[in-house]
Amino acid sequence: MKHRILVRYANKREKNPALTIHLYRCISAALEAEGVNVPCEINVLITNDQGIQVINKATRGVDSATDVLSFPMFQFKAGEFPADAETLVDPQTGLLPLGDMAISLERARDQAKRFGNTLKREVGYLTIHSVLHLLGYDHLDEGEMKRQMRIREEIIAAEIGISRA
Repeated sequence: MKHRILVRYANKREKNPALTIHLYRCISAALEAEGVNVPCEINVLITNDQGIQVINKATRGVDSATDVLSFPMFQFKAGEFPADAETLVDPQTGLLPLGDMAISLERARDQAKRFGNTLKREVGYLTIHSVLHLLGYDHLDEGEMKRQMRIREEIIAAEIGISRA
């Protein structure tokens, strides 16, 4: 399926073609694993802790950096991509605008070191995590929703060869 994944680097010096390809691969794998059967559009911003802190404060009122933020366009039910999703496709683009994500590359590097992962694994995991948020998954509590999301993240990561270290 042909999705439009727009990746923008806040710091042009951080631009990394291999990382961009990896983001495409992770997003596509997550969409496929979740049964997304219409072409989608997702915008990705790669930034640093300061940049994501500004976004976090402006959108959530939380004045701190985080690893990833997700901004879904629709409220889907986790694990149940709507059968009538084509009705949500933008007629001008022919794409379903799923939403936006922002990833702090600085935070991903730190977490990769802390967790004993590669940067590729960490950014991949955060990307998959964010796509699942765009598709209705959440983890506001420590209960079943979080467990369901973690299981899906690990299954998708394993499918593309970025399992935990």
